[in-house]
Amino acid sequence: MAHGSDSNDSSYTKSPSPTGSRQGSSDNVKKVMRREKNRIAAQKSRMRQTQKADTLHLESENLEKENAALKKEVKRLTEEAKYLSSVLSTHEPVCTGLTPQTTPDLLYSPLHHPASPHHSTFHHQHSIAVSHYQH
Repeated sequence: MAHGSDSNDSSYTKSPSPTGSRQGSSDNVKKVMRREKNRIAAQKSRMRQTQKADTLHLESENLEKENAALKKEVKRLTEEAKYLSSVLSTHEPVCTGLTPQTTPDLLYSPLHHPASPHHSTFHHQHSIAVSHYQH
């Protein structure tokens, strides 16, 4: 059958049926039912497609907002890191507690583990006045 054979195409001829017009009206009822069922299915499909597009649009907007917030946070943290690096650079020359042989674990005394109640934060007393970074 060619595309669009359900339309009233005069080139399509049906072989005569033994029951005559009763069979023809039954075929018309089936055709109408099939078209109605197809129309409803197409309508539901379009509705689902629209809903999916709406959902994707909302998700896209939310992700763009989240991305903008994360970029803002990265910028703020980068500025804070620069600020803290400058504070450290300024303090290093005047810091008498740091010696060349100190290792990365200089923050904790080898005798006092951070989990112990007698834990000491620094090997020496540090009196540095650093204002907190303000955004």
